[in-house]
Amino acid sequence: MAKEAVKKKQKSFEETLWDAANKLRGSVESSEYKHIVLSLIFLKFISDTFEKRKQELIDGNQEKYVDLVQAYTKENVFYLPEESRWSFVQKNSKQEDIALKIDTALSTIEKNNKALQGALPDNYFSRLGLDVSKLSALIDVINNIDTLANPHEDVVGRVYEYFLAKFAIAEGKGKGEFYTPKSIVNLIAELIEPYKGKIYDPCCGSGGMFVQSMRFIENHKGNTKDVSVYGQEYTSATYKLAKMNLAIRGISANLGAAAKDTFANDQHETLKADFIMANPPFNQKAWRASDELVDDHRWDGYETPQTGNANYAWILHMVSKLSENGVAGFILSNGALSGEGTEKAIRKKLIQNNLVEAVIILPRSMFYTTDISVTLWILNKNKKAHTVPHEDVTRHYRDREKEILFMDLRQRGEPFEKKYVQFSEQDIKDFSDTLHTWQQEEKDKQYQNIAEYCYSANNSEVAAKGYSLVPSKYIEFINRDEDITFDKKMSAIQDSLSQLLQDEEQSKSKLLNVFKELGYEIKL
Repeated sequence: MAKEAVKKKQKSFEETLWDAANKLRGSVESSEYKHIVLSLIFLKFISDTFEKRKQELIDGNQEKYVDLVQAYTKENVFYLPEESRWSFVQKNSKQEDIALKIDTALSTIEKNNKALQGALPDNYFSRLGLDVSKLSALIDVINNIDTLANPHEDVVGRVYEYFLAKFAIAEGKGKGEFYTPKSIVNLIAELIEPYKGKIYDPCCGSGGMFVQSMRFIENHKGNTKDVSVYGQEYTSATYKLAKMNLAIRGISANLGAAAKDTFANDQHETLKADFIMANPPFNQKAWRASDELVDDHRWDGYETPQTGNANYAWILHMVSKLSENGVAGFILSNGALSGEGTEKAIRKKLIQNNLVEAVIILPRSMFYTTDISVTLWILNKNKKAHTVPHEDVTRHYRDREKEILFMDLRQRGEPFEKKYVQFSEQDIKDFSDTLHTWQQEEKDKQYQNIAEYCYSANNSEVAAKGYSLVPSKYIEFINRDEDITFDKKMSAIQDSLSQLLQDEEQSKSKLLNVFKELGYEIKL
């Protein structure tokens, strides 16, 4: 009962904070004010950790070191001069120049801490001309966050996650590319299991893939020091979000020197990653000029991806980054499963090279920016039979080199935020168990094809279907009415429409009679 009360209180707090942030909406677009809110939460968090470390020095009779930068950095704490501390900002929150003071605080912090270079907004608050009373009210609400209240709970991480999701929803279709829904990221992590090695995201957004990777490791009692993180992001504002998002969680990552185009300015050119997790922009157009990147090494052995759609450019970019035993899990629009021309030629070669391990179609309405169904691809550089130590056991992988697992999850998931769909923890466990059972040799667990859910196809079956990777071409659908024709479907729609029009006519007639009984006649 007590736990439920705490949960309710925490949710209420998050909503209160969101409401306070929303008051800025009148003068600032949501795409702008997310940087205001998240920068302030970040400032409060690093100030709290600074004050805690300072108190530890005082309590340990080391007061002479309270202004020594190294006394903080050796404990992974950012040193903050007085004008950069939350206490200073909060004390001056009612002043007309509070925006300038916040900008100065953030600028000073970035200047003094190499890990934050390029992470914090530059003269952002001053440029926006924010209403002082609204900004002050937001500071007061954020002031109530005790970011260190529970060392076992990632309070700031929860707030960040909540806000990133809410901002993605608020910005709507065509925006919000900085955030991939958490349940999708969790699913990718559970499927590819990034325990040890190099993790890479070529279009990392706000860094959600890295955050969930670390959580996956912690939840499975692994060591986060066994992984190193690499990423790249094209949009400058989102690059800053990622740097802050990772910094508040103590995740060290190489995101490149600045925000750059992954295709034109690959900042990790020689990287070979053990795990790749990504959500590239769907159907990205004009990603290169017709005469650019034609003979790029990333397409070696394949045709050059077309200029009008970057889906296969992203695939080949990731293939080029995989280590000898590397695994990639990424999201693409469904069109990539069956595109013709150059796309088909590349897809055929990927299949013949035994790189495609699994193709998983997801439900509609999982993304805040589009309601379309999308596909999760798993590529694996080592699908041959092999044995590896994994967690506390040794796993024996069967030879699935010339097979592909297809899964259809369109009827799975649960409602979220009224009009969205997400996977539950049990869903994610079920789906990952299916893949891992298919991959492994175990006496007590045997993989089986299940109608309307999963099917293991060999390469010759895929070739016979024109190298299409559409799951419904392989998975059996026992409830599908194969006899439905276009004419029958149109006839059914015609009948439904006719009934709707009749119902509307009856309703109109009843409404006119009501007015007539009241002594009013309405002429149409």
